Formats: sequence, C-alpha cells, structure tokens
Amino acid sequence: MLMAFLKRQTSGSVVCPSCGRLVGIQDEACYNCGRRNPGMWGYAGSLRRLGRDMGVSKIILGGCALLYIISLAIDPKNIGGGGLFGLLGPSRVALFTLGASGAVPVFELDRWWTLLSAGWLHGGLLHIGFNLYWLRMLVPASVEQYGAGRMLILYTVAGALGFAASSTAGYVFPGVPLLGGAGFTVGASAPLFGLLGALIYAGRRGGSSELSRMAKQWALVLFIFGLLFPGVDNWAHAGGFVGGYFGGKILDPMKPERLDHLIAGLLCLLLTLVAVVLSAVTGVSLIRQMYGVG
Repeated sequence: MLMAFLKRQTSGSVVCPSCGRLVGIQDEACYNCGRRNPGMWGYAGSLRRLGRDMGVSKIILGGCALLYIISLAIDPKNIGGGGLFGLLGPSRVALFTLGASGAVPVFELDRWWTLLSAGWLHGGLLHIGFNLYWLRMLVPASVEQYGAGRMLILYTVAGALGFAASSTAGYVFPGVPLLGGAGFTVGASAPLFGLLGALIYAGRRGGSSELSRMAKQWALVLFIFGLLFPGVDNWAHAGGFVGGYFGGKILDPMKPERLDHLIAGLLCLLLTLVAVVLSAVTGVSLIRQMYGVG
C-alpha cells in the first residue's frame, strides 16, 4: 500500500509545491518561481495527495495526540483526576520520561534536548484539547504563507527558543512572581505562539493587514489567558513568539519555498523524534537510579 502511494511519476506535468503553477515532472527548475526540482524526483504528485500542507497538520496533531496517549499509558496509576486542569493529566514521571523541559531537566539534569521534545507533550485533557484546537487553525495558515518545510522549521525553532527562555528564567529567577520561569514544563503553546509571530510578520511583509490583525488578536487573547490562569508558562509563550516572528523574517514568506527548506523541515522532525527517544532511554535509567529500582 505504501509503495502504491509513493508511485513515482516519470512523465507529464505536476503542480509546483511553491507557486502552484504547472511544471514538467523532469524540469530542473520551475519557470515561474525558480524552485529547483519542482517535480521532487517524480514524487510530487504522491506528496500532494497528502493535502495542501503535504500532511504536516496530520503529523503535528497526530504526534501530539499519540504522545499524550503514551504518556497516560506509561504511568496509569498516577493519572491526574483532580480539578479541571488536572483532568486526565499524565504523571510527572511519565512526562519526564518522554522529554518534559524546564529548569530542572535542562540545567540540573543536563537534558538539553528536551527543548525539542517538550512541545509535543501535554499535561492534561484540557491542555491538549486547547492546543490542538489552535494548531488546527494556525498550522494550515502558516503552511499557506511559508510552505510545509518552512512551517516545520518555524514550529521546531520557536518551540525550542520558547522552552529555552522558560528554562533559563526558571533557573535564574526561581519562585519570583512574574519573572520566574518553569522548573518543569510541556505544551505545544510555545511553538503555537511561534506560528502566531510568523503570521504577524507574513501579514506585514505581504501587505495583508487582515492577516496581521487577525494574528495579533489571537496572540493578545492567548497572552491575556496566560496571565489570568495559574500554571501557564508565559516565558515559553513569549520566547516562542519572538522566535517565530524573527524566524519568519529570516525565512521570508514572499520568497518561494525551496527544496532545502523541505529537507530542513524533515530534519527538524527527525531531530524531535530522536529527542523523544533519547529522553525515554535516559529517563527510564535515571528514574530507576532515583528510586533504587533495577
């Protein structure tokens, strides 16, 4: 079935992934936007069947949902059930095992790779439901402006910068109101704010006041929500927003997406997977040492 889906096209024309114009499957470059190898070695048609976003939305939403289920299965006896925000919350041991970030994992335990994995984990049913709702809107909009590859780069880099900011603040200002970051943190809201920052820049760069205004309103609503409710990692939000805005500026949505952008985006996904696996392998060993098991 997979081989049938990835059937290679050797003749005819396809839609350029960057500009949407028809190009020859064997063309070295798109005549309209200049993208190198727009036929993507004959697999452009197969990839387009994943959708306009080349399956990126399904990867992100599905990945977050899968890791949430795994986190519940790791330590089912300690699943949270008290209060609205703790409903069906994975235990701290489970989240630590899969790659939660924060001042403790990053600075005290040297688990720096968790800056990549934490954005795919969630602390409860309401937490993941809220983030997936926003991601369903922001991921397709970001792909529309930047392309699938650049969107994955923005998602990964903004998330990492957001958790770096939160972890650093948690280490430098532990317990200080407003200034203190998080000792232990997870959630897709850091990369989510990164996408908002990138969309604001795209609106300004492309002259779309409506896109910029809409993204600003969403960011303002979410920032206010973070200030009103306890336990929200505002440092991760701020760091992700800044990373997304300047990342969008560097990647420039007014220029066509290149093949190396897609390769870099896939590499970001691979590095994130490696971070989760590394967290699980080292986390189990560390927990056994802490509790004297094994």
